Amino acid sequence: QVQLVESGGGLVQPGGSLRLSCAASGIIFRIYAMGWYRQSPGKQRELVAAITTSGSTKYVDSVKGRFTISRDNAKNTMYLQMNSLKPEDTAVYYCNADHVFSHDEVWGQGTQVTVSS
Repeated sequence: QVQLVESGGGLVQPGGSLRLSCAASGIIFRIYAMGWYRQSPGKQRELVAAITTSGSTKYVDSVKGRFTISRDNAKNTMYLQMNSLKPEDTAVYYCNADHVFSHDEVWGQGTQVTVSS
């Protein structure tokens, strides 16, 4: 069964840190480009960070210098280290896997991140 499971969300104060994880099963993880998206109420889902099969990364401007995306192919897991969190980072964060050849996509169920004092 193809599945992506996010974990690590929660409530954190402004300036704090969280580390999100996305565990994949049922896919050949190393041939999927991976990404973190987020969606807050009333807004469209946006790409936050992405990492290719070779490890190249890109970030939305609003998180550059604060968030770091990484992947461990041996563990079939992707991570998002989020530092210096701001209230505007509050959203549901989703994990996405994009097959490099077919571009078939898989989505996780999402994990809530709330930044508030």
